[in-house]
Amino acid sequence: MGERIISVLISFTMLMSIHASASKVALAAESPASRAQLPEKDSKELMLQDMLVLILLPQMDKKLDEIYIDKLNYSPELYPYFVTIQHMERVNGFRGFQFRITFEVIPTVGPHIPVGKDTITFEISPLNPNMAQIVDWKHLKDPQKSDFPPNWLDVIKE
Repeated sequence: MGERIISVLISFTMLMSIHASASKVALAAESPASRAQLPEKDSKELMLQDMLVLILLPQMDKKLDEIYIDKLNYSPELYPYFVTIQHMERVNGFRGFQFRITFEVIPTVGPHIPVGKDTITFEISPLNPNMAQIVDWKHLKDPQKSDFPPNWLDVIKE
């Protein structure tokens, strides 16, 4: 019984160590501009931004599946905390309800291993059938073998 508890504790410690290392790698992959803009406390604006990201996340996931299908053997995951707003504007002037917003995203696999970097631009307007539509995207960075632990190299397509 005691050996089993020790075994479980060792396994848990190893998993937490891997997660912490992967999180550091993912944070290091963020652009300096993104890190400089990280908020220090909550606000109504931040909550609204986070809600917008959550609402648009399924469309971002679908687009990332398309982008990475030739690069990865598995679909990447996108976590809301690896999405930052790069640019947003009102397209048709003050109090107009047509918006364009560009997000920088860092998709991951497994324990938050970054697999690249992309920007995705949405147009949000009552004129769009689904209210929000992806109008542009740019793939900025491919997965790099050097960013993957040996036991995760099978994720990358050769």
